[in-house]
Amino acid sequence: MEERLVRFALFGQEFTFYSNAPENEVEEVVDILRSELEGADGEYASTIPSSKLLVLGCLRIAARYVSLNKEFDTYRNSQGRSIDHLIDKMSDLD
Repeated sequence: MEERLVRFALFGQEFTFYSNAPENEVEEVVDILRSELEGADGEYASTIPSSKLLVLGCLRIAARYVSLNKEFDTYRNSQGRSIDHLIDKMSDLD
């Protein structure tokens, strides 16, 4: 897919970047950022500068990523142990 210019508004400011990601993925990413930073009504209601809010929002998203990654590792290890246990059971049947 060819890179294209993406534009979106946040805190009354327009942001642009180039991306070759599918449009639906870009929209989902922007929606996640918006929900992390703006209120339920989509309004920016803070005295904190928008640049600081963007960094804090990114940190919250990164923290969620780290947590989900740990959960996935735990799940993957658990599944690996379950598979090993099933293999052992099948080997015992021989």
